[in-house]
Amino acid sequence: MIKLATTTAVLALTAGAAAAESHLEKVVFGTNWLAQAEHGGFYQSVADGTYAACGLDVEIISGGPQVNNRALMLAGRIDFHMGGDMLQAFNAVAEGIPVVSVAAIFQKHPQVILAHPGEAETWEDLKNLTLLIGDNGFTSYYQWMMAAHGFTEAQREPYTFNPAPFIADVRKGMQGYLSSEPYAVEKEAGIKPNVFLIADNGYSSYATTIETMADTIANDPDKVTCFVDGSLTGWYNYLYGDSSAADALIMEANPDMTQDKIDFAKEMMTSEGIVDSGDALELGIGAMTDAKVEDFYTKMVEAGVVEDGLDWKASYTLDFTNKKVGMDIKPE
Repeated sequence: MIKLATTTAVLALTAGAAAAESHLEKVVFGTNWLAQAEHGGFYQSVADGTYAACGLDVEIISGGPQVNNRALMLAGRIDFHMGGDMLQAFNAVAEGIPVVSVAAIFQKHPQVILAHPGEAETWEDLKNLTLLIGDNGFTSYYQWMMAAHGFTEAQREPYTFNPAPFIADVRKGMQGYLSSEPYAVEKEAGIKPNVFLIADNGYSSYATTIETMADTIANDPDKVTCFVDGSLTGWYNYLYGDSSAADALIMEANPDMTQDKIDFAKEMMTSEGIVDSGDALELGIGAMTDAKVEDFYTKMVEAGVVEDGLDWKASYTLDFTNKKVGMDIKPE
């Protein structure tokens, strides 16, 4: 009798869960790279049911070298996309593409310049090095580095996403991401590089934004609200709670990812205030302000990266963020 009652209860719970799931709205979110800790809050809300609690069945589709999830969003095949920095948003406005940023997970851009210890101890010291900068970086943040800080085109060499030339030559600096390349260089070569965040030197763009189409905002604002609120809560839970289930999903989605890499990335995100700093301290994770977007736009105009007179306010909306969602989760 006990066994039968237990089995019946399990069947009832399973049926109830299936019925509840059938009422969830399917949503697809595309990231801009392979699964990693830098996507952790989104995976957290899938793993712990935060998205489901507000009515969404969220599927996360990884980006990668041969994947353009933003194009899939433009084609109507996914609902939300993980943007890069605000340059992408400005470019969308310039091209007449109705993509809108609705929240900004990273308050600081995690782009860094690495240098060998003893060769560059300050940001200014980097001007004495040859810098390995990729083509995308050269046409974006390096233009700002030249205009605002006096770096030169002559000192730049193309970066091929291979750290070997940097490791072999102490007179070279190298681009990287705070949560990735510094760890890789230390593991591979035993060198603990000096690391310079471009955000700490004035590159004021948000990064890891949540993007969606203007039509989605107009036609289904409740879905946008649910996804944004769920994502912001997920980021608080990921940074300050038990992230083991989210980490497992990340490693399942990206077999090359390991727990030590995840742990390093999370440590860097928290210690350097990548997610939880600046306006986010008052307004909550995902914060955006007109003042910060305008500041970055002005800098990009001065650097010749974007055109003057652009309707930069069309690139984002504050209607779905700055609500202090999840702040009660953060420990004192």
